[in-house]
Amino acid sequence: MFDLFKKKRPRITTRDLLFGDLPASEWPSEDGQQATTEPWASFVAARKHGQAGKTDLAVAELERIAATPSLESRHYLQAWHFLRLLKVKPPADKAKVVHGVVVEVGLPGGADIVAAYADGTARYLHHTGAGVFWERPDSSLDAEIQALLTAGHEVASRIGPWEQARPEAPTNGNVRLNMLTPSGLHFGYGSFEALSKDPMGKAIIDPATQLMVRLTELRKTVRM
Repeated sequence: MFDLFKKKRPRITTRDLLFGDLPASEWPSEDGQQATTEPWASFVAARKHGQAGKTDLAVAELERIAATPSLESRHYLQAWHFLRLLKVKPPADKAKVVHGVVVEVGLPGGADIVAAYADGTARYLHHTGAGVFWERPDSSLDAEIQALLTAGHEVASRIGPWEQARPEAPTNGNVRLNMLTPSGLHFGYGSFEALSKDPMGKAIIDPATQLMVRLTELRKTVRM
């Protein structure tokens, strides 16, 4: 159980930052300067309790974070990720809440990725390494983000969570549609052609494409 609180530093990629499932040592990193502010300080406290074998106190800290209003979406995902590892399941009314949707399209040179979160932020990572990080400076992308989240909720409500480690990014024209919830990662996977014709796949791919286009356009006019 206490593998959650190991101090070994893994290699973290930009893609890894999208899913709200980083190891405890990296949320925040032990050399991070933000660890004295909330909710970072509470994550650090939970980590220290876990390292000391005080699982009940670690759980209490994480449940408090999960119940705190108006946090960044990935904080909720991280809190529930750690809680699930400690064998704590979310209540039924929270289990399928979609805090984020990440759509990955595999290309010969890597994967293009677009992500949207319930806090109004969004990301677009190009397979070349370029990217756009939208931190919601205004409401101009709210409609596109909400459309993708709504589609993700509809799909997540029909399928179960993935119980294993998060898969690598797709390749060779395949697509993974990731829905991020307190009960874990839900996803659909297949070729772009097949998912574009599938009703549930198309329901996510279409708004994801619209958001990607808007983010690409904004990159030309907004300093990110």
